[in-house]
Parts: sequence; structure tokens; C-alpha cells
Amino acid sequence: MEEATLIAAARQGDTQAFDQLVRLYQSAIYNVAYRILGDEEAASDATQDAFLSAYKAIGKFRGGSFKGWLLRIVTNTSYDQLRRKKRQPTSSLEAVYLDSAPPWAENEEPEEYALHQELGRIIQRGLSTLPPEQRIALVLSDIQGLNYQEIAEVMDTGLGTVKSRLSRGRATLRDYLLAQGELLPPRYRLKVERHV
Repeated sequence: MEEATLIAAARQGDTQAFDQLVRLYQSAIYNVAYRILGDEEAASDATQDAFLSAYKAIGKFRGGSFKGWLLRIVTNTSYDQLRRKKRQPTSSLEAVYLDSAPPWAENEEPEEYALHQELGRIIQRGLSTLPPEQRIALVLSDIQGLNYQEIAEVMDTGLGTVKSRLSRGRATLRDYLLAQGELLPPRYRLKVERHV
């Protein structure tokens, strides 16, 4: 079924149509929440809250990008969680990574798997050092692939603000990653010939 048809049916109270919309977008919505929050459980909660909010508000959806509308909801939900977490700190980011294993790593050699795990931890730690507005802009741009206009709509801000947040966030993340040393697994590194 086409997205527009599913949205129209969901607006009429068809829960099965809304369930299909959830299945279409749950991975992208969870990914945004996870990258913003850095915690699997918090991301699951934010994803669930975002879809519940979307279900309640689907009658207010006025067209345009449905995915963008959902991303705005999950971004706001995640941002609310960050504010609550700041007031009441919980567990460390390290505890999450010790228990999690990405599914794409199943066929890798142990050393390559360990390097990917470490790279993921370092990138997520770097993202978590950014102010929430910069982190959200980076996740929407560099992970979700949204353009500046779409990010401005999701974040309800101007294009100049989006560009500024991305520029500052990327510079800060770049500096953080450079301070970590070599991050890429050996097979992805550039081969440098040395002349003696």
C-alpha cells in the first residue's frame, strides 16, 4: 500500500494502516533516537513515545514529508529525555556498549569485530560530547542523510542555524576523533610508502 493511502487510513482510525507506517519507519526513527541518546533502552522508549505521539496527532499532519514529521517528533522526544537525564543522571554509556552487539558484525573476524565495536564506541562518545542541538543536526544530516531544508523543518529552525550547528558540531567531533588516534581497521587505512 502507498504511504499516502496508509496515512489517510490511519487518520480515519485504521490501526493496521498506522502499524504499517510504523514498520516502514521504525528503524530510521530508532536510529535517530539512539544516536541522539546513546542508550538502547532510552532510544527504544523515545521511539515508542514518538510513535504514540504520532498516532495521537496524525489528524494534525498537514502533508509534506511524513518521515520528516516523524523525525521531528522523535527528535523532540529524545531532546526531552536528554533534559530529564541531565537533571537525573543514570548509567554510563560504557555499560550500554559492553552489552550490545551490532548485527552486521556476525560474519567478521574477532579482531575486525573488536575494532568496529571500538570505533562505534568512540564515535558515540564523541557525539555525546556535543550540545544536543549540534548532535541532532549531525545525526539528521550525516547519519539519516537529510538535506539542510529538511533538517531545518525537523528542528523547527532556520537554514543558517542548521548550517552553523553542523559546522560547529563537525569541527568539534573531528577534533575529538583526531585526539583518539588511528580508528580505522587496518584494511581501510591508506597505505603510505616510506622512502629510506
